[in-house]
Amino acid sequence: MTTPPESTPHESTDVLYAVDNAVATITINRPERLNAFTPDTVRALTAAVNRAAEDSSVGVIVVTGTGSRAFSAGGDVSVENEDTFTGAAAFDELMKDLYRAFRDSLKPVIARVNGYAIGGGHHMAYMTDFTIASDHSIFGQNGPRVASPAEGWLVSLLWTIVGMKRAKEIWMLCRRYSAAQALEWGLINAAVPEADLDAEVRKWCDEMLALSPTVLKLVKKSFDESVRAIRESQDAIDFQAEINPDFYSSGEQEEGANAFLEKRKPDFTAWR
Repeated sequence: MTTPPESTPHESTDVLYAVDNAVATITINRPERLNAFTPDTVRALTAAVNRAAEDSSVGVIVVTGTGSRAFSAGGDVSVENEDTFTGAAAFDELMKDLYRAFRDSLKPVIARVNGYAIGGGHHMAYMTDFTIASDHSIFGQNGPRVASPAEGWLVSLLWTIVGMKRAKEIWMLCRRYSAAQALEWGLINAAVPEADLDAEVRKWCDEMLALSPTVLKLVKKSFDESVRAIRESQDAIDFQAEINPDFYSSGEQEEGANAFLEKRKPDFTAWR
């Protein structure tokens, strides 16, 4: 059974939801912004994942973005301000709520990446159980480049995927990596021509749909529990307040955001 794409129950057109033969596809629908997300987008994504988790007709969840330019370019810098970085509505906390929904669903979650997966779009892709990409996709972090703070297990879990040295390189140098490089490092599971992407994603879905759903849940739970200590220990610490409590009033974040919007190289010399 196929249901046409529709907006999510969170009443956001930013996210579309459709079910096709036991696969729920959740699509970030902001192609004019390279599928960069706002806080409302992330809330809608979380609602959609929870909807799929509660639907007994769904066996696999696929997260993707509209178009071929980007899976997601991360947080929409044009809407970032101090409020989006602090408190319960902070981007970091909203993203963690989304990733908890990925984990708590116990159903396999696949990121279908077609184009850029940058910043928040990149860690969204590596927080899923599997990442399948078109061979023109580009991966990388952006936080230090635009002074967009990220901390805790949202950052550190990457080392469990690619190793500590590679994870620090990805987060601390903000380089861009091809799909071929990402595949070599184990950051993604497959890289295929764009024309074959949907068939490849469907192949992975069908293989898992043919397996015992209970045993798949046990296996997923076992992997997720192996890193629970990291999550719990880091959730208790406010790294930003510890390292620089005056970050938002200092102008550093503003310089990063303005430089990005003005398409110039930021100058962080004053904050070294």
